Amino acid sequence: MQKFLVIQTAFIGDVVLATGLLEKLHSYYADAQIDVLVRNGNEALFNNHPYIKEVMVWQKKSHKYKHLLQTLKKIRSKNYDVVINAQRFAATGFLTAFSNAKLTIGFNKNPFSFLFTQKIQHHFSNNNVNTIHEIERNHLLIASFTDDVANKPKLYPSKADYASVAAYKQQPYIVIAPTSVWFTKQFPAEKWIAFINTLPSHYNIYLIGAPSDKQACDAIQQSATHPSVTNLAGQLQYLQSAALQQNATMNYVNDSAPMHFASAVNAPTTAIYCSTLPSFGYGPLSHHQFIVEVEEKLACRPCGIHGKKACPLGHYNCANKIRNEQLLVGLEH
Repeated sequence: MQKFLVIQTAFIGDVVLATGLLEKLHSYYADAQIDVLVRNGNEALFNNHPYIKEVMVWQKKSHKYKHLLQTLKKIRSKNYDVVINAQRFAATGFLTAFSNAKLTIGFNKNPFSFLFTQKIQHHFSNNNVNTIHEIERNHLLIASFTDDVANKPKLYPSKADYASVAAYKQQPYIVIAPTSVWFTKQFPAEKWIAFINTLPSHYNIYLIGAPSDKQACDAIQQSATHPSVTNLAGQLQYLQSAALQQNATMNYVNDSAPMHFASAVNAPTTAIYCSTLPSFGYGPLSHHQFIVEVEEKLACRPCGIHGKKACPLGHYNCANKIRNEQLLVGLEH
């Protein structure tokens, strides 16, 4: 029996996208042992996952390097055949290079890639030419022993997860994830409020997010005049959020983790891009998907590969010039 380890200790959205690797590995090596390594806090994504034997957790926020060495010791004890590193950072490169696995695979931009058995070129586009999605970038890591087609990400909410949100599904509803870790990836609160107020009254509106998003969602809920807005931020676990998104009439998301949750359960998605671009390779993957961007070509957009804490020019036109009518397109089709 072969033993695989997939490493992705970045943010939660990156981990969700890396689940496509698990799907492909299982389809080719159904009897193999597949383990994953994630940062602390992201392990709950793999509750009930049918293809994962063990979820290893690196404690990145406390005694980071002490735990890194402890994690390496554990990895080496597993005698993996293949270690697949979906990141480009030194710490995970260190774990990969010294994992003692027979085959170590990672991207050429990783500082430890010179020690990998295979290093794969990492392609990143910041325009609409030669674009490649993150799941396709990841798939290149395993293409040599699978095939040329990337699998979409997939999450597995349990029966209990679905039961926990069943009460919210009694009538048509819309899910909105209004926040982001980065300001310039976030559609402004006042624009969310204006949009919510245009939605038909027969829809229940559910706001989702982390506990840290509760205050921002409270403010949106309190300012909206729509008759049915419920703030669920901080009340749902990851897989419960995905279970709720799955049956929504539409999910409205920023360029952030809830978009990838929706992709992983093939939920209808309208993704709003402010300072970033879909061509970066992190766009929605659901069958029913819509992308919303400012219609005017702005010389300042994108202002970086990642989001920023504030608009560098102070006007935030990449978000403020998006019209309500653009968001409604997906709901009307």
